[in-house]
Amino acid sequence: MDGFGYNKDLPDSLNTDFDDVYIFHGNPAIGGESDGGLGIWEQLKPGHGTGFSSDGKQNHLSERFGLELSFAKKMKALFPNEKIAIIKYSRGGTSIDSMANRKPGCWEPDYNANQGINQYDHFLATLRNAFSDHDIDDDGIEDVLIPSGIVWMQGESDTDTKEIAERYLFNLKRLMDLIRASLLVDDLPVVIGKISDSWDKGDKVYPYAELVQYAQEEYAKTDRHAAIVRNTRYYKFSDRWHFDSPAYINLGASFAEKLYGLIMKKSNK
Repeated sequence: MDGFGYNKDLPDSLNTDFDDVYIFHGNPAIGGESDGGLGIWEQLKPGHGTGFSSDGKQNHLSERFGLELSFAKKMKALFPNEKIAIIKYSRGGTSIDSMANRKPGCWEPDYNANQGINQYDHFLATLRNAFSDHDIDDDGIEDVLIPSGIVWMQGESDTDTKEIAERYLFNLKRLMDLIRASLLVDDLPVVIGKISDSWDKGDKVYPYAELVQYAQEEYAKTDRHAAIVRNTRYYKFSDRWHFDSPAYINLGASFAEKLYGLIMKKSNK
């Protein structure tokens, strides 16, 4: 999920530079492009929603935001003495299943997109680039990045047909396990957001959304280190496909609360 909140709608507490919070936002590319995952570490501030781009030397902020701002604010409140590093990679309109592949591409790791590059490849490039910088705050002291969790808000593009939607649980589990493996932590906490439908003009926008929703609930129920955010059913939309600004603010804080619960559960086992 890129994020379609408007910076102009942010309260002062979120429309700011965040102390001790840094973000590496991989350039969001479509499948087949070679510049996916380029980026640099910067102090977190608004502008990391849709329209963001990076050439690996400079970040180009947008007028939009996603869940990263309220997520960071809540995590800092929960871990006031910690520095927080966020690695973000997203591309709107992407599916996991290759049979639902659109122009933006899919996350199926084995999908041989144009030039053999898919969204999972862009994600791995983001990780490589983020971890290659050993001083992300440029203070002259080496930084060590410790993976603490995964947040995942996606699934709408996998609702086109019954067959695709019924494969979502398998696809989601496989992808989350691969992302965990890429971060070398096989029980890394995962928080997913439950998709919802705007019912624009009284019609369903996502034909088989209920099957993907069921799969998301099953994943959270059967993975001991996963949780799900359900607040999304109450969110308002700014268009047929995207939440409005208050929804993104609530979503980020909700992700942080769920992740905190998983981190505490894991540390106390």
